[in-house]
Amino acid sequence: MRIAVAGGTGVVGRHVVEVATERGHEVVLLARSVGVDLTTGVGLEERLAGVDAVVDVTSVPTQDRAASEAFFGGVTRRLLAAERAAEVGHHVALSIVGIDDVPSGYYAGKRLQERVLAEGEQPWSVLRATQFHEFAEQVLHFVRLGPVSVVPRMTSQPVAAREVGQALVDLVEAGPSGRVPDLAGPEVLTMHRLARRVSRARGLGRLVVAVPVPGAAGRGMRDGSLTLRDGGVAGTTTFDDWLRA
Repeated sequence: MRIAVAGGTGVVGRHVVEVATERGHEVVLLARSVGVDLTTGVGLEERLAGVDAVVDVTSVPTQDRAASEAFFGGVTRRLLAAERAAEVGHHVALSIVGIDDVPSGYYAGKRLQERVLAEGEQPWSVLRATQFHEFAEQVLHFVRLGPVSVVPRMTSQPVAAREVGQALVDLVEAGPSGRVPDLAGPEVLTMHRLARRVSRARGLGRLVVAVPVPGAAGRGMRDGSLTLRDGGVAGTTTFDDWLRA
C-alpha cells in the first residue's frame, strides 16, 4: 500500500514511517520539507496522488482552545478535502484517551478533529492512546526555574510510541474501522515520579517539584481520567523497558 503520513517526523510519526516501511508499504511524507503545508493545503493534493491511506499524527504546541481548534479542525478539513480529490480511501487519526473528561484547550482541538471525521464522508479510523513514555522527559522542560522543573500532578498510563505506531499501521491494513478500542501502557504511574526517573537516568540533575493544576482540568489529570477505561487495550512495553532502551 501507499501510505501518506502527516506528522511523520514527530514522536509517533517516526514509528509509523518505520513500521510501515518494515512491512513493505511505500511511505509518503506530508511535511514542509517536501513542499506540503498542512495549515494552508499548499502541495497537499499533488502529494496524495496514488495514496491508499493517510495517517494523521500531527500536533501543535498550545493549550489555547481557539488555537488548538483552528489547527486540528483546519488540518483535518484540508486533509479530507485533498483526500477526496485524490480518491484516497481511508483516513486514520491518532487521538488521546480522556479528552471527553478533561477540559483542556488542547483537548478541545482533538475533540473537534474527531467530530469533523465522524461528520464527514471520508472513510475513517480513530485510535485514542494515552501519553507516551517520552512525555515524562518533555514535562521536565515545560516550566524551568534554574535547576527546578515544575511538573503537573498527573495520573498516567504511559504507552510506547512504537506500539502506537504499530497500532496505527494495523488500522491502515484493516481498513476503515471507526473509533477502535483505546490503547494504553501496562502500568498506571504518576508523572512527576516518571520525570524524576528520567532526570536520573539521563543525568539531567533536575529537581522535580509536583504541582496540582487548578480547576476541572487539573482534577481530571489527577483522578485517572487520562488512563485506560473499560474496553481498552494495554501495551506491553513498561516505562523501565523504555528507559533501558
